[in-house]
Amino acid sequence: MDDFSPATLSITPPIPTISTPDDRWRQTHLGRLMGSALRRFDARVLQLMARNVEVPLALSNLAARDQVTAAHVHITRHLALQGDRLTDLAQRAGMTKQAMANLVDQCEAWGLVTRAADPLDARARRVCFTPTGLAWLQAFRDAVAQAEAEFREEVGQDVAAVVAIGLEAYAGAAGG
Repeated sequence: MDDFSPATLSITPPIPTISTPDDRWRQTHLGRLMGSALRRFDARVLQLMARNVEVPLALSNLAARDQVTAAHVHITRHLALQGDRLTDLAQRAGMTKQAMANLVDQCEAWGLVTRAADPLDARARRVCFTPTGLAWLQAFRDAVAQAEAEFREEVGQDVAAVVAIGLEAYAGAAGG
């Protein structure tokens, strides 16, 4: 007769085994590659913006000293030309309202954006580009175009077209 007292039963779950010791997949799966590509692309855009003579010198210096980060680019990517409420801007950028408020504070201090009364709701404020912010936006547009051209040159026109179509389909399927 077997003794099944608590002292003889083991409740430790078995340690899962991986069928292959090769874990290169963790560095090369699609999500990791897309994240690495995005970081490279954003870094190049910021580098190009730092060199753009149309960008006000103070902002160019901030970009050159890595004070402007990809996080700050969220405002550039997502702020509507007519302005937005902070909550809408944060939602579109996929950030918390608090995190976006911090970025807006910094961008306001740099003269990129301002907060103005919302004409539709006296209690609300809208984040709007300043003239300096609009110049920054144009520099961003120029830098993105240059970074995209460099991408096409590096991988070839056909591959670049397939990547763009695939990413557009994938992002669109997620509702994004």
